[in-house]
Amino acid sequence: MSVLYRLARPALFRLEAERAHELSLTALKRGLVRDLDIPVDGRLHVEVAGIRFPNPLGLAAGYDKNAEVPDEALRLGFGFAEVGTLTPKPQEGNPRPRIFRLPKARGVINRLGFNNDGHADASERLAARTGKPGIVGVNIGANKDSQDRIADYVEGVNVFEGFASYLTINISSPNTPGLRALQGGDDLDRLLKAVVAARNGYAAMMASPRKPIFVKVAPDLDEDQIEEIADAARHRAVDGLIVGNTTLARDGVENHPLAAEAGGLSGRPLMRRSTWVLARFRRAVGPDFPLIGVGGVEDARTAVMKIEAGADLIQLYTGLVYGGPHLPARILKGMLRLLDMGDIADIASLRDRRVDDLLAGPPPA
Repeated sequence: MSVLYRLARPALFRLEAERAHELSLTALKRGLVRDLDIPVDGRLHVEVAGIRFPNPLGLAAGYDKNAEVPDEALRLGFGFAEVGTLTPKPQEGNPRPRIFRLPKARGVINRLGFNNDGHADASERLAARTGKPGIVGVNIGANKDSQDRIADYVEGVNVFEGFASYLTINISSPNTPGLRALQGGDDLDRLLKAVVAARNGYAAMMASPRKPIFVKVAPDLDEDQIEEIADAARHRAVDGLIVGNTTLARDGVENHPLAAEAGGLSGRPLMRRSTWVLARFRRAVGPDFPLIGVGGVEDARTAVMKIEAGADLIQLYTGLVYGGPHLPARILKGMLRLLDMGDIADIASLRDRRVDDLLAGPPPA
């Protein structure tokens, strides 16, 4: 941890969590985070869904909900940044307070509820960065009061296809009632069919390349649900899965005074379960289907564990809360040290090394 962030964190943690988050966005906008030693090394390059990523470490959706600081986030060392979740109409989300830190567990509970300024404002910001370098994905969702949630996702594809490096269909937030029902059955099939058709239609109309579509799923899935999602994703030719989102479980934090707060849990307590689900998805989809691993990444060791469990790319957000803005650079340096120690050609060579070991025993709770 940088000395400055180590000194500032106690003061930040005395603030309401959402207020501290807002201050971090302001610091990035004003260029207050600087002098970062970002490693650049060809061994970290990864090609996924036709995109060449400078490194496999990405900023997960949820930090930059309104596409305010994607370029500033990339300057922290992330190989890609994902903005959103964005809904067609602006919505305030749930009442504050709605983010709760669990410092001893290195976790966070949130029940934000897709709070964002809507498609119009974000699309204007993203249009303004047209031509800039850097991989920026757009995570899209449905409004809480929507009468047709599939139509909301289709609208998101049509609005952001021209600006996004890739699109993420978020159907796994636990904070929009009924949203996770889209992860299975006819609803999932109809959704995937609709968004892929919208993406293909836009690309044909504009005579432009098709942007990859990833689908973000929950860690709270059983083996039958994993198989169903894997089959649907391959059948409808989406380009990858993001595994996973926050969890409704409270494993490892049951006795914390905030454990009873409603919402999704993220951070270190999610690592074991989300990594097992990732490995199970790798077995279900086979070796050629892209997977992005999320949940509990906080250092080079946990980042590599995700890759060994089947991830082509990895993302983090909660880790920044505890590790500060220098965390991405530290993770990348740690990855390179691990490659040097093992005399390993590149980071992609580590993929799938622990899938069989992870799945040899029963799934974590």
